[in-house]
Amino acid sequence: MYFPFKYDANKAILLILSQSNLISDRPLSELLQNSLTSTPCANVRKDAKVRVVTGMLVQYLESFTDSVVVRDDTTPVGVVGGREIIQGVFKNPTSDFFELNLVEDIADNRLNVVTADSSLKELISLWKTVKRAFAVINVGNDDYSVISAKKILEIGVNYESDFQISEIPKKKIVTLDQGATFGEAMNLMLKNKSRKIILQGTNQFINDRIIIESIEQFNFLLGNDNFLQVPISVGGLEEITVISEDLSLSEVSKIMYDLSHPLVIYEDSVITPWDVCMVLEKI
Repeated sequence: MYFPFKYDANKAILLILSQSNLISDRPLSELLQNSLTSTPCANVRKDAKVRVVTGMLVQYLESFTDSVVVRDDTTPVGVVGGREIIQGVFKNPTSDFFELNLVEDIADNRLNVVTADSSLKELISLWKTVKRAFAVINVGNDDYSVISAKKILEIGVNYESDFQISEIPKKKIVTLDQGATFGEAMNLMLKNKSRKIILQGTNQFINDRIIIESIEQFNFLLGNDNFLQVPISVGGLEEITVISEDLSLSEVSKIMYDLSHPLVIYEDSVITPWDVCMVLEKI
């Protein structure tokens, strides 16, 4: 028996649903009653320089906003996230990438748009198709709100069951040598379609946000054409939160919900908000 809750920032309010209804079949408006449209949409003009959107992503990656929506006037026409910046810099590691290219040159035009009536299963299916856990919902007057994988943790927080994190399917952990360069890190991310890489023998990791923060600190590579050869140790590497107990899905969701980099390790498994999405999709 399970008990999905209506989420409240201070206290979860119990909302008992029929046992015959899967959580994944419920509409987003029911699962995220108080917060479905609470996350503002970060926007950038399609004719802005890539440097502009890169600076914005330093603030938004791995947050509830996570990516930046590209607009043609008031119409959303695409999205830019860490993937687009990493791909661009790996191909052209110079300031030209940021100064000569426009946002529309690198944007992914497969923007997921959902409604309050869309089910959780439909949302996750869209995310799987485009390989990006990001969507927007129209709130009227040409304005949109954002739904990211971190947002879905709110549903996980308010899910009570006997499901433990040890039951989450294990996946291959992508690791990187501690003396690696930014170029090697980006190549591994692109090859494995991963946003986070763990450093071998440590609890440290590097992700797209850390790389983009480093690029900003290098003044968007102005006068610096060897960024790919710079050791990742120059960047501000982060520590992964280690969990020693076999927690419930609700407990681990709450921990990640409060982290600026939502990522934890339990035994030999790395758990992210996407893993929570995969569990909720099946229940």
